[in-house]
Amino acid sequence: MRFIRFIDESGNILTGCDYDGTTASLVSHGADFFNGYELVGKREKVSTLLCPVLPRAILCIGLNYRRHAEETGMPIPTHPVLFMKNPAAMTGPAGDIVIPRSCLDPLQVDYEVELGVVIGTNAKNVPVDDAMNHVFGYTCANDISARRWQKNAGGGQWVRGKSFDTFCPAGPELVTKDEINDAGNLNLTCLLNGEVMQCGNSSDMIFPVPELISRLSQSMTILAGTLILTGTPSGVGFARTPQVYLKPGDILESRIDGVGKMINPVTAETVP
Repeated sequence: MRFIRFIDESGNILTGCDYDGTTASLVSHGADFFNGYELVGKREKVSTLLCPVLPRAILCIGLNYRRHAEETGMPIPTHPVLFMKNPAAMTGPAGDIVIPRSCLDPLQVDYEVELGVVIGTNAKNVPVDDAMNHVFGYTCANDISARRWQKNAGGGQWVRGKSFDTFCPAGPELVTKDEINDAGNLNLTCLLNGEVMQCGNSSDMIFPVPELISRLSQSMTILAGTLILTGTPSGVGFARTPQVYLKPGDILESRIDGVGKMINPVTAETVP
């Protein structure tokens, strides 16, 4: 199945499936969507698409594509490079990516198209061959990154530069794992103003999805509802010559074959 979260014409936030571009079939569920849901048997008009999941946590993997690690000049990791994003960074598949005031002069905000994996059941000390049993589904995401904050202004940690509001667009759908034949063979593409900037395949992952889940879950519980961002292919802006950073007025498009496509305008933060 393919789930969406959306706002209807009355301003209600709802969950749906079978989205046809205009309406969706309503889905009923309790506080924990991953413990059960049912079709209501009614369609509702979609006014605004939201991010398809509100994650309990966002676990992110850096340098997980071999060619991306090579373009940065950093060694190939022997263990997953783990950092986190603030869940409040989530925004929808057509929502604005807002460049913070502190990142406008000089420009420093970069793009990173990524496959998002949504955990459906708590996972702890999971062997590789059992890891996929804990996956609910997938979504398209972009790990927007303020490079100066990531590298210098964040006290040596990446979280601040990755966690500004709107820095995690995702969607449009949460695609259940049975809809995807092989998460290890998906094409990922990122376009900026119509120009292809990133074009890779998840087969280039250093740590594939099952291995990531297994390694992350060692002595650490990954809660149901956690979103794992699995890394980005080569072609990011800071590794280009000349460097390319997002600016107000840009249009960022993120695509993953079989999973989804997002188109996000880039704007500047306005403060009263």
